[in-house]
Amino acid sequence: MNEKNKLITGSIGRTLIFFALPYLLSSFMQTFYGMADLFITGLYNGSATITAVSIGSQVMHMLTVILLGFAMGTTVRIGHAVGAGDGKSAARTMGTTAVFFIGFACVLTVTLFLLAEPITGVMLTPEEAAAETITYLRICFLGIPFITAYNVISSLFRGAGDSRSPMYFVAVACVVNIVLDFAFIGLLGMGAAGAALGTVCGQAVSVLTALAMLRKKDFGFAMNRQTMKPSRRILSDILKVGAPIALQDGLIQVAFVVITIIANSRGLIAAASVGIVEKLIGFMFLVPSSFLSAISAVTAQNMGAGKPQRARKSLYYGLMITVGWGILCCLYNQFLPQTLIGLFTKEEAVLAAGCAYMRSYSFDCMFAAVHFCFSGYFCGDQKSLISFIHNIISILLVRIPGSYMASRMFPETLYPMGWAAPLGSLLSAIICAGFYVYFRGREKKQTLLKKA
Repeated sequence: MNEKNKLITGSIGRTLIFFALPYLLSSFMQTFYGMADLFITGLYNGSATITAVSIGSQVMHMLTVILLGFAMGTTVRIGHAVGAGDGKSAARTMGTTAVFFIGFACVLTVTLFLLAEPITGVMLTPEEAAAETITYLRICFLGIPFITAYNVISSLFRGAGDSRSPMYFVAVACVVNIVLDFAFIGLLGMGAAGAALGTVCGQAVSVLTALAMLRKKDFGFAMNRQTMKPSRRILSDILKVGAPIALQDGLIQVAFVVITIIANSRGLIAAASVGIVEKLIGFMFLVPSSFLSAISAVTAQNMGAGKPQRARKSLYYGLMITVGWGILCCLYNQFLPQTLIGLFTKEEAVLAAGCAYMRSYSFDCMFAAVHFCFSGYFCGDQKSLISFIHNIISILLVRIPGSYMASRMFPETLYPMGWAAPLGSLLSAIICAGFYVYFRGREKKQTLLKKA
């Protein structure tokens, strides 16, 4: 295997940071062009179109993180193979992934395109924004093959230790999307349809760039017709890691969707406010999200190489960095939320409601950082079921019921409703810490028994 692709030597802190930074930048650009859709839409359109884009993009974000969750199974399996020096296994993993995702993307595209109208209804989209939301979703659903291809190719690069190349793919998509947004939304007045079309075109160009780089990249293992034959055993390994992650991320997004539905039921002002804040929170979550993926890749390679102590160190470094970032985000939003909300709306009512929601919601930046890092570690160690467990408990016991109760008890403000997410994350963090202590204690006990 190619030594430069490994994450199993040198300073673990430096390795983690340098691996996470390109991922952070690519995630930043991906979120940025999503925010650009909302920003440019707000420059030329009113609350109805803003609501259509925010609701539609939230649905697409949910779909994207589910696909990314499945692809994480590929990243982890390739990481283990690279760490163990098994090039043949890495190549077979990529081949099986490609075949599976091609079929999966085709089915998903047709199904969701046909369900665009029911999805809009389920979201309780305000009547003024319903038609544009349906149009936005249908156009974006046609881009599912591009989203899938991007995540599959990126999973290969990251599993092999290269987090820079996916950053370039997203950079291309970002530039194309923003330029086309101004053309479609500003010059042609296409509204939500223009935002969706710009996004899909950007994704298509990004995938073409990724394919071109894939052909030139030397991973240290060869791809050929033999490796493209799917393996049931490999697919099972991928899904054992990827399916719980996809399910957990999907359920988290479902919780966000339910919160959006609750907000939508309160009218256009609440719907627009929650949509804007969700976009901003997504931006702030880029740091812990990037370290989740970085910790997962580093842990996978080091577990494959028989170096669990380096994997644990990556978790500790990740916790220090991401919790520190979360504290800064929380403090900023206690005092200056209007400087962020005001970028997306000039309507005083939306601004006031958004600031109230942001002040409480921003505490999630601290608590979510903890369970994000633990989730990355557990996934890299092929214990992704733990991530599913803590998230489903958090969603069912705190996030959804908390949002509903706050909405009913405090109909005049969004501030109490914003506490549901951070309290849910706090519960997740406690559960993750408990699992970690349990497994560490079991490992130490096994070590002592071997020495005896």
